[in-house]
Amino acid sequence: MKKLFLPTSFVCLFTIFFAFSSFKANSKKATNISTASATEKNIVEEATDVSVEAASNLLYDSLHLADLGMPKEVLQYAYKGHQQLAERGVLNNEELLAVCDFSQSSDKKRLYIIDTKNYRVVLNTYVAHGKNSGLNYAERFSNTPESLQSSLGFYVTKTTYFGKHGLSLKLEGLEKGFNDNAEARAVVMHGAEYIGDSRLGSAFMGRSFGCPAVPQAQSQKIINLLKNGTCLFIYHPTQIYLNASKILNA
Repeated sequence: MKKLFLPTSFVCLFTIFFAFSSFKANSKKATNISTASATEKNIVEEATDVSVEAASNLLYDSLHLADLGMPKEVLQYAYKGHQQLAERGVLNNEELLAVCDFSQSSDKKRLYIIDTKNYRVVLNTYVAHGKNSGLNYAERFSNTPESLQSSLGFYVTKTTYFGKHGLSLKLEGLEKGFNDNAEARAVVMHGAEYIGDSRLGSAFMGRSFGCPAVPQAQSQKIINLLKNGTCLFIYHPTQIYLNASKILNA
């Protein structure tokens, strides 16, 4: 009898096929996840016991957030907190996650609204930091009334109202000592003409009194997307916050 010699490439493919089949068989449960780009919309099977870090990395890579300026660790922190709040039943809208990345300069589109269920970036635009937090970069943060500084951490959105900036969105700070004075300070999300494309080329974007203000032309859309129970995370690599946050270190 003649011996059959298979090409090395075929053997490799054969091995990979059975390794993948074994993984599926050992998974407790699989869920379908669609990636962001049209060329990547294949069905991916993921075990339910996958780590939060692995899930956030999959989300980060499939949405090409590096190309949009977001460092990977920002989404890891944001996604971890989002999952914690969802498990606690704090969120009415568990699909959306809004991230203000204050490690970036104010002339970058550093607000990301992410659909974590359908794997897509719903919106990416500018967001202002507080007047006393810094000029182009936010460097100082406070939870103190009248500080005119931004406050770090996790928030849950509440109801809307009409104020001096038009349609505005109330925010509840969930982190004691870092942002739990948000309502008392009237820190809300609202539209502003001092931030957006029209300000590009200036020394720095306009700043707020501590509110995460967004471009006026987009404010109604953003507020209506996020109102009534969505997670908002305001990030900066400040170690005092990262080490002390009970949500991130749960």
